[in-house]
This record gives sequence, structure tokens and C-alpha cells, in this order.
Amino acid sequence: MKYLITGNAGFIGFHVAKTLIARGDSVVGIDNVNDYYETSLKEARLRELEKLAQQSCETGSQLEYEFIRANIADKAAVDDCFGRHQFDRVINLAAQAGVRYSIEHPEAYVESNLIGFANLLEACRSAKTPHLSYASTSSVYGGNTTMPFSEDDGVNHPLQFYAATKRANELMAHSYSHLFNLPTTGLRFFTVYGPWGRPDMALFKFTQLILQDKPIPVFNNGHHSRDFTYIDDIVEGVIKSSDQIATPDSKWSAAEPKPANSNAPFRIFNIGNGNPAQLSDYIDALEEALGKTAKREMLPMQPGDIPDTHADTSKLQQATGYKPDTSVREGVQKFVDWYRNYYSA
Repeated sequence: MKYLITGNAGFIGFHVAKTLIARGDSVVGIDNVNDYYETSLKEARLRELEKLAQQSCETGSQLEYEFIRANIADKAAVDDCFGRHQFDRVINLAAQAGVRYSIEHPEAYVESNLIGFANLLEACRSAKTPHLSYASTSSVYGGNTTMPFSEDDGVNHPLQFYAATKRANELMAHSYSHLFNLPTTGLRFFTVYGPWGRPDMALFKFTQLILQDKPIPVFNNGHHSRDFTYIDDIVEGVIKSSDQIATPDSKWSAAEPKPANSNAPFRIFNIGNGNPAQLSDYIDALEEALGKTAKREMLPMQPGDIPDTHADTSKLQQATGYKPDTSVREGVQKFVDWYRNYYSA
């Protein structure tokens, strides 16, 4: 099949594109390679994808790979991409990420997460794309303290603008599913980590600081928990849910509406490990992998942070057979191995 992967220079987009190329699918990637974090890492990911695609072609594969350096907020660029390609699947992983960054730079989230997503919805509608999948986030659960988080829970109290834009994506998608019969699947990611990860995420920053013998900032005194999910498990969920086209739920009731599905071809899934860990245990695993003790600077909780996350992934498991199987210690060790090799650390 032919996939459009937006944000393919990003952490998750890179891994999804790499997996699809490896299995023989054609991939068109689009990314503006912005400087939210070091562009050299993004460029290195793109080189890896080019190399993998070239190797596949040399072994006789008929797959195609193209990278488009553009912003999905640029409607002309998106329309040109859809005009030149007919996609079997579109997976939108391009977004302005970061919880704390959204407090100071909301305009970046409007551009990418709202305008950019609207451009993709309209392009998919016009092209009659068979299925659009898109990244949402566990942050939409906001002030909800009922654990584990279920897709049937209310998500009307976001704690930061990033989560608000992602919740808006889910509502925008439903309107297109309802009005234009466009199949859409929203994917709520839970704290993704692993090789080629984002430098603004805790694991990356902690590794840098520990190796430099500098203290690491441990917010909420390390007491909050996260449903840390290894990148390979995330990719499995993304591709399996994308391959299986969303359909209307025949049991959906307008009198008692469930928020995660609809009488339109629309659905929302959690993608998480389903086994949350305390931040302090996460740091313990990192110390073990590095063979080095961290200097922990205990700090209060940051504005916009959610105290705990825990994914109920039963809907995704029932629909696709998704089953995450990477423990935190195993995943952290794989990240450290990659980090040492990549940075010669």
C-alpha cells in the first residue's frame, strides 16, 4: 500500500515510516523539520529512511519513498502532495509537541495542530482517502483522576493548550467522519520513549545530565507515575489500527452516546503499556542501564502536568490484537544502548 506519514522526521513518525518501508510499503513523508529541538537529529532520521528505502530497492522491492520538506499548515503544499499521489492510508503524526512549550507558545499549536490538521482533513475528504489515522494524546484526560483512563471517560477538562488542540483534533475528525463518511481513527499516545527519541523528553534529558555528572530535575518529587510505552509497541498499535479501517458502530446510541465511537466511521483508541511506573522507578532503571547514579534535584509539580497516567488498552486489543510486551527496564536499556552509539557517549 501507499502511506502518507506526516511528521516522518519526528520520533514516532520516523519509526512508523521505517517499519512500513521494511515491510515493503510505499511511503511519502512530509515534515517541515522545525527547530523545536535539534534539527541534526531529525536530519539523521531522514537519512536513515533514505538508506533503508535504497537498500529495499536494491533487493528488488518495488516500494517508493519520497520526502517532502513542507509544513502541513501550508495548504498549497498539502494539496500538491495529494494531487500527485493517491494514498491508501494517511497517518498524521505531524504536530507541535510539548506540554510546557504550549504555555508560552500557543500560536505554534494553532498553526500545526489546528490549521495543519484541518488541511489534512480537507485533502483526505477531496481525495476520498480510505482511512485517516492521527495522533492524539493521553493529556486530553486532563483533570480526570479515575484510573485507568478509558476512551469512554469524559475529556472536557484539559490542563494545557497542547491537550486542548489534540482534543479539538478528535472533534474535527468526528465532524468529517459524520459529514463526509471519512473513516478516522484517533490514537491517544501514553509517554512514548525509546531509540531516536525526542531530546525534550525526560529520558533523553536525564541521560545527558547523568553522563555529565549534573543534577536531574525530578518534578513532583518523583511521586507521579506514567504509563511509559516503548516505541516499538506504539508503532505496532499505530500500524495495526491504520490497516484496519474504522467503521460505524452499529450499537452506538444517540440517547447514551459513547465518546470513543459513533454511528459514523470514527473511533478513538488508547495506545499505552497498561502498566504504569513511578518516575523514581524509571530513573532507577536508567541508573542501572548507565551504571551511574543520578543526582536528583527534587522539585514541585510543573504547571500543566498530570499527576498520573494509566492506559486502558482493552479496546485496541480487542479490535487489533495489540499487545505491548516491552518492560521499562528493557526499553530504557535499548535507549541507552542507542544513545551511547549515536553520541559516542
